[in-house]
Amino acid sequence: MPASAPRRARPSFRDLSFAAKASVALLLVVVADLLFHGHPVGATLGAFALLLTLATAALRPDLRGDRKAGGALLAAAVLALVLVEAPSLLAWMLFWAALSLAALLPRAHRFDDAWRWSQRLLGQAVVGLVGPWVDLRRARRLGQATRRRRWGEVAALLALPAVGGAVFLGLFAMANPVIAQALGALRLPAFSPDLGGRMVLWLAVLTLAWGVLRPRRRRVLPVASPRSGVAWAGISVASVTLSLVVFNALFAVQNGLDAVILWGGAGPPAGLTLAQYAHRGAYPLIATALLAGLFVLVALDPRSPTAKVPLIRLLVVLWVGQNLFLVASSILRTVDYVQAYSLTRLRIAALVWMGLVGLGLVLTCWRMLRGKSGAWLINANAAAALLVLAASCVVDLGAVAAAWNVRHAREVGGRGPELDVCYLNALGPSALVSLVDLERRTPPPELVDRVAWVRQINLIALRERQSAWRAWTWRGARRLARVEALQRERPLANSAPAYQRECDGRPVAPPAPPEPPPPSVVYEPAAPPAAAPSPLTPGAEH
Repeated sequence: MPASAPRRARPSFRDLSFAAKASVALLLVVVADLLFHGHPVGATLGAFALLLTLATAALRPDLRGDRKAGGALLAAAVLALVLVEAPSLLAWMLFWAALSLAALLPRAHRFDDAWRWSQRLLGQAVVGLVGPWVDLRRARRLGQATRRRRWGEVAALLALPAVGGAVFLGLFAMANPVIAQALGALRLPAFSPDLGGRMVLWLAVLTLAWGVLRPRRRRVLPVASPRSGVAWAGISVASVTLSLVVFNALFAVQNGLDAVILWGGAGPPAGLTLAQYAHRGAYPLIATALLAGLFVLVALDPRSPTAKVPLIRLLVVLWVGQNLFLVASSILRTVDYVQAYSLTRLRIAALVWMGLVGLGLVLTCWRMLRGKSGAWLINANAAAALLVLAASCVVDLGAVAAAWNVRHAREVGGRGPELDVCYLNALGPSALVSLVDLERRTPPPELVDRVAWVRQINLIALRERQSAWRAWTWRGARRLARVEALQRERPLANSAPAYQRECDGRPVAPPAPPEPPPPSVVYEPAAPPAAAPSPLTPGAEH
């Protein structure tokens, strides 16, 4: 009986998974090239992020069985929808962090603290840069070891289809000029800066997709065990007690002055306006509160002897209370400065940052009083910061600043400063609704003309951007619909023609025409004087 031919081994599930992930990664590269190369970024970034999230959930079965990873995947999907609403660098970074966290969480026993996980995410980003090439080299070695085919077999396999296809293609090209022209137009792509940028985009998308589909960390991620309290040199019960007494006294002096000047209305010192006094101390006082929180965090660990002394605990609570009053004074300083000048996105961010500092002080004091761990404190502060960052991706801070400035503008009867139209112009489409609202408030005619010009140029820019489907955003569509609805309710006037305008819409006078050159004067040489008669000339008088 003849020996049966050896059976060909079926591909394993791991091989099929690798091939599926490679195919999906290449497909994502093609989709990214169609969406982003040479085009502005809009809601397409959110659509691509959502597609990447779905691909990760479909090709990583271990994520679906892990509750922590499932929560991170849900957060990534929500952030992808935020990118559809309004794409931004911050929203993309939060999305990438959530998706990478979902990719790594199944390999850890538990979530320890946000600080260590931020280090792991950074390591994943760095190591993931070489991930596709390491896996490609490994697959090539595996293919050489498991599938050895002779070149003759490959040539015999491809000879008939290659030769036959070439013959038929040549005959079709002779019979059909369309096919002949298409074949004649085939050229290898010439290297250019555009091709180089395209290849960079391909590599970036491939690395990003491969990093979440096949994370480089193969071993279970280590989880740190709780550390015992660390004794710091120079920190004792006596030194901490004396330091808290001194700190409380100094803070009482500063808070007393703020209570009289800011909260009591006594007025700033001579030579300073209230706005100058407020602006001078807002940020240094926040730095003071941060240093105070760092002192409590380092010197008063719940497991240290100093944290168990009743007097020290009382002094710490009193000092944290004074720090909270200091933060409140800093917020009031910033509010006074905004009322004297105007509201900007940076000042909104400063107010939010001050609120986070105050919350961090409360959490630090609560950790000492309740004996919480350092991981609890880090996770609580990280959760608050992430919530604020995610909210800032959804809320348009530029629109908030523009609405406040218009509502409190002096030109429309508000108590605020003179309206900075140049800043509204710099905000772009974020200020469009506020500009329309300002025109409906019947400001002075000169301001109406300037605001109308700023509104027109930003409205044209928004319509052009929304007309391109790749640059379309959900926020832009709602904003454009709102502006058009307001214009239908009450038509707005156009700005007067002008030669040129400044950023705040003020007309710039055209340059004076050049003066004509002076008429050219032709200088003719003067006639020589007549010669005097010679005394020897006949007939001359002597």
